[in-house]
Amino acid sequence: MIRADVITSNRSWIKFIKVPKLYINKKLKKIGIRTNLLKKNNCKFTILLSGSSEIKKLNIRFRKKNKTTDILSFPSYEKKFLNKLLKKKNNQVYLGDIIINLSKIKQQSKNKNFSFNFDKIWIHGLVHLLGHRHKSNLDFSIMKKIENKLLQSIE
Repeated sequence: MIRADVITSNRSWIKFIKVPKLYINKKLKKIGIRTNLLKKNNCKFTILLSGSSEIKKLNIRFRKKNKTTDILSFPSYEKKFLNKLLKKKNNQVYLGDIIINLSKIKQQSKNKNFSFNFDKIWIHGLVHLLGHRHKSNLDFSIMKKIENKLLQSIE
């Protein structure tokens, strides 16, 4: 089972997702039912729904990049160690933290469905928490396949 704590630091999020914690956890429940993702363990992560200034400060502090971004992911474990933890049954595993920028999501969603775009971005962050990176074309391709499978499971 996988669950998320959702913190809303930018109140404008409520205009787009009425009850963010409920929204995310309903989607995670579907993922759990329709995929084999993390069925053996109790996994948890945190999503911070922020704005541009907050995510920019975090991007400067942790990535040394003086710009805003749509999402930041901070995995708790490297992929190899996480996989070892997840092989054991009934483990409690904290996957890490995701920060999402409302301004960027709104910008990217101009002519598209906001909820779908939001789902794409938080799932991208979740895949990062599961240890995946997109440094090479092969890594990017693997990540995209996982993301698409998870997106299909919540439709």
